[in-house]
Amino acid sequence: MRKNILILAAAAFLVTGFVFLAGNVAGTRTLAQTTDDPKMPEVVILGKDATLGQVTFNHVKHNGGTYTISAGTPIACISCHHTARPKAEVAKFPPLTTSWPAERTTILTADLFAKDPKGAGVASCRDCHARTGMKPKLLDKIPVIKHEASTAVMTMTNMAAFHRTCTGCHTEVKKTMPLSKGPTQMQCTMCHKKAA
Repeated sequence: MRKNILILAAAAFLVTGFVFLAGNVAGTRTLAQTTDDPKMPEVVILGKDATLGQVTFNHVKHNGGTYTISAGTPIACISCHHTARPKAEVAKFPPLTTSWPAERTTILTADLFAKDPKGAGVASCRDCHARTGMKPKLLDKIPVIKHEASTAVMTMTNMAAFHRTCTGCHTEVKKTMPLSKGPTQMQCTMCHKKAA
């Protein structure tokens, strides 16, 4: 009996190790892995439970200059990691209000992250924008904002924040580069893909 328990424990340990290695070898990380991992993720899988399928977000292409907002203008880290700048800078971009950490004095850049990954102060999206009904890791509650063009109030859950950020950027790209192949907010399945 004891021998069987030891064999099962060893097998579970090996399977867990294999799954961990396989995920890292493929270069794919989830949001949960990016929080404590001082390496910049190559790919981030978003919306694993989304009705239209998950989104494979190529972090390297978005932050490495392959994709740009306008010709020759790389996407800044703070385009997505909007809390990664001093509070005075955040205030210039309403409805944003949060700076993380609160006493932050630097603006997140790839160079800053390369020099000091742990000290760069990078929060993952879900650290502030949790799922509906859940408490975010870094805030007391999910952020709520007033829509800029109406009186509507929006709870910025992870899904709302992802869609607002991604479609906002893609819309801006289409304005500055009309021939871009980037998806618009009506082309959901260009990003969302059902798992095979």
